[in-house]
Parts: sequence; structure tokens; C-alpha cells
Amino acid sequence: MNNLRDVSVGIIGLGNIGRYHADRLRTTGAEIVGGMDVLPEARERFERDYGVATYADYEELYSVADAIVATTPNKFHEEYAVSALEAGLDVLLEKPLAHSVESAERIATAAEVAEGFCMVGFHNRYLPPIEVLTTERDRGRFGELTHVEANYVRRRGIPGRGSWFTSKEIAGGGALIDIGVHALDLALYVLDFPEITEVSGVARSEFGTREDYTYLQMWGEDTGHERFDVEDSVSAFIRCADGQTVSLDVAWAANRPTDNDFIVRGTDAGAHLDRASGEMTLFETSPDGSAHFSDTEVRTRERDAHAAEQATFLQAVATGEPPNRNTVEQGLLVQRVIDAIYRSSEEGRSIRFDEPLLTAD
Repeated sequence: MNNLRDVSVGIIGLGNIGRYHADRLRTTGAEIVGGMDVLPEARERFERDYGVATYADYEELYSVADAIVATTPNKFHEEYAVSALEAGLDVLLEKPLAHSVESAERIATAAEVAEGFCMVGFHNRYLPPIEVLTTERDRGRFGELTHVEANYVRRRGIPGRGSWFTSKEIAGGGALIDIGVHALDLALYVLDFPEITEVSGVARSEFGTREDYTYLQMWGEDTGHERFDVEDSVSAFIRCADGQTVSLDVAWAANRPTDNDFIVRGTDAGAHLDRASGEMTLFETSPDGSAHFSDTEVRTRERDAHAAEQATFLQAVATGEPPNRNTVEQGLLVQRVIDAIYRSSEEGRSIRFDEPLLTAD
């Protein structure tokens, strides 16, 4: 099987994210052979809109699929990822790897012995400016990378109080594990997954728990502050064994402008990317001729990062060669850092590691 059109894909979790993936899978040419969801109304809607069979039991879906795209709430990632891997299928699992580090470790253990592979859905790695940035990093243009500032801040953007996103039991956390995981993963990816020695963070619930939470738009329904038990912002700092650092600023809600800035500092050059617009600038200096600054604007073609991620996944399924991007090992490292940030906030201290936190190698 070397043609993407020969890959049969099943989707588990037929809500908005599952439908988002289905729309893009259609453009790749892969065959969507069915979907699975525990909710009858989700199955009926998906079957009507996409013209494929749907199932209430994942084993039926596994019998007709080569690969699975899982887009369920975080708590259920383990159940479906592990069962699909045990059935010999390849899995594209939406971020984060799981709702807890223990669950993530069980997924990684299952992937180690499985015939198939598990790929984690960090689509920001496929943004064209990021691919330019990592290419220049590998060429040595930045010298030694020393610090990454990763921001993902919304002025008001809680995704629906009372939904699974605001339930610690189901999601595992709030803003950090929902949107902050993208910023964190991108920082570690650009730094080529360094050895991490210390993590410090503070998680706050300043807006979601307020009866007078004021917003203009909300993804999903607002059922009130009583069903909000997660953080709506996190500030964190990460130290690495070789001196590299990461600062992370994440918020579903904050009294400040929206911020999607991603800033990289190196000894020879730096970069600033606005992830929302895709605009990126490289910053350099030189004494040649006359001392001067050089700011290089990087313009790239527009590309759907989710579709590019899917293409990598489908190509790996078709060829039988597991991808070296978005691996389950990398996803587990991200999950361990998230866990350390939450523990740091709860315990009011930095989390230090006697040995560097395991790398994603």
C-alpha cells in the first residue's frame, strides 16, 4: 500500500474536531470508512453529512479501517489509542497525548510494542514559517538557541463553561492543556527537545469562576461558573540542562490584548513569529562594511497545517514507515512538562529533577 487513496481511515469522536479532520481527510484522497461515537445524535449527523457508516462500538470500526484518527475528550484518549494499537492499527491522536501523565505513559507503553504507530496531533509544527525556522536552525543561522518565549493568550476565549474543556476530571486541566500545549510543544520542538532540569509555574482561575464573566463570543454553550474547575491562565518557566530556557504565557482570558507571539533568541540571530497572521521576521546584526542590523521578512505560501499533518500520517500508514515527527515519545515529554507545571503551581515551588527529564529520543 503506497497510495494515500488506498488508506482506509476511521474517525473516533464525531464532534466538531472530528468533523474538522473529516473535511480535511476528504482533500487528501484517503477513504473515510466510518466513524464511532458514544452519542447517537453525533453518529446520525456524521452519517448523514459524510455518507459513511457509523458505529457505537469501536471494535466494529477497527474491523474496516487501516488507521484511526481519535478526537475524543482527553480522558478517553487512552482507551481508544491503546485499543487501536492493540488491534494493529496506526493512530493519529489529537493533542494532548492524554488527560494525565500516568495515562500518557500507558499509551506510550502500548505504542512501544504495537505493530502500528501513534502520532500526536501537534499541527503547529507544520506551519510553513516554522518549517523555515527549523531549517535555518539546522543550518546554524541562529548560532546557539538560548531562549524561547511562547505565548498563547486570548482576551476572552473560555471554550464553553460546563463543557468537557472546563472539567478537570475529563480534560485534565484548563488553558494549559488545551491551548498552552501547542505553545509548549512548539517551543520544545524548535529547541530540538532539550533535556529539562527544572520547571516552575503558576496556574490561576481568575475569570472562569466569576458569575459576572463578561465575553462577546464563546465556543459552545455557557452553563455558568459552577461547572468550571480548571485554570484559565498559566505562567511558567523551564530550565534545560545546557542552559536553554523557555518562558510560557497562556490564557483563555486576560485583561490584555490577544497574543500569539513566538519569539526565538540565538547567539547569531533571532526570530519573531505571529502565529495568528503567519508573519515572521528574522533579526541579525553584522560588523561587515559598517555595523548594521538586518531584519528579514519571511513570506511563505498559505497551507492548511492540519492537512499537512494528516498527509504525513497517511504517508506513514501507506508505506509502513512510522513518522519521525509528532512521535508518541515527544508527546509524552510535553505531557511530563505539563504535569510538572501543574505540580509546581499546586505545591508552590519549582519542580527539580535529579536527572534531566527524559528526552523525546
